[in-house]
Amino acid sequence: MFSKCKSLNSIDLSNFNIQNVTNMSHMFYECESLNSIDLSNFNTQNVTNMSDMFSLCTTLNSIDLSNFNTQNVTNMSHMFMGCESLKSIDLSNFNTQNVTNMNHMFYDCESLNSIDLSNFNTQNITKMSGMFMWCKSLNSIDLSNFNTQNITNMSGMFMGCESLNSIDLSNFNTQNVTNMNHMFYDCESLNSIDLSNFNTQNATKMSSMFMWCKSLKSIDLSNFNTQNVTDISHMFMWCKSLNSIDLSNFNTQNITNMSGMFMGCESLKKENIITKDNKIKN
Repeated sequence: MFSKCKSLNSIDLSNFNIQNVTNMSHMFYECESLNSIDLSNFNTQNVTNMSDMFSLCTTLNSIDLSNFNTQNVTNMSHMFMGCESLKSIDLSNFNTQNVTNMNHMFYDCESLNSIDLSNFNTQNITKMSGMFMWCKSLNSIDLSNFNTQNITNMSGMFMGCESLNSIDLSNFNTQNVTNMNHMFYDCESLNSIDLSNFNTQNATKMSSMFMWCKSLKSIDLSNFNTQNVTDISHMFMWCKSLNSIDLSNFNTQNITNMSGMFMGCESLKKENIITKDNKIKN
C-alpha cells in the first residue's frame, strides 16, 4: 500500500478500518524516511500474511505493536528485515501458533541488542533460515521455549550475530533439519557452544557452518551424524582460535565437497585434527 514511499516521514492512520484485511505483506516496505508509526488502532485479527510488512524501514527506531492480534498469521518472513535503527521491539503479545515461515524475520536489524521471544509458539514453523542474520548488536537471546521439531531449514540462522558470545540451544530439536549452511557464520564473539543435543541425521548441508567463529577454541561434535551430508566446505574456515577438533565420528561416505574446511585456522595443527578420513586434513 505504501511500498517504496521513500520520502514519507509521517503518516496518520487513525481513521483506518482494516478489520477485513487479510494481507499486509509489504505494507510499509522501504518507507526509509519513516522513523515512527502509530498503529494503535489497527485491527489485525483476520490478517494471515505480514511478510515484509516493515522491511527496509531503515530509520524506524521504535514501534508499538502491543495491540496486534496475530492469531491467524501464517507468514512473518522478512517482517522487520533491514530495520537497522530498531534497538528493541516488544513482541510479548504476539500469538504465533499458526506461523509456518519466519525466514529472515529480523535480518539486518543491526541495532537490535535484545529481544524477548519467550511467548513465541513455534510448533508449526518449518522455516527459520536467516532469522537473526546480521543482528550485529544482539548480545544475548533466550530461545529456551522454541519448538523446532518441524523446521527443515536453519541456514544462516545466526549468521553475522557478531556480538553473541554464548547461546543455549539445548532444547533445539533438529531431527528434520536438512540445511545448516552458514548457521553460525561470523559469530565472531562466540567462545563456546553446546550442540550435544543436535540430531543431524537428515542434514545434507553444513557448508561454512562455523566459518569466522574466530573466538571458538573448541567444539564437541561427537554426536553429529553426517551420513547424509554432502557438503562440509569451509565448515571451520577462519576459526582462528580453534586448537583441536575431534571428527572421528564423521561419516564422510556421501561428502563430495570438503574444500577449505580448515582454511585460516591458524592455531590448529594437523596432528590435532582427529579423524578417520585423512582427506579431511588436506
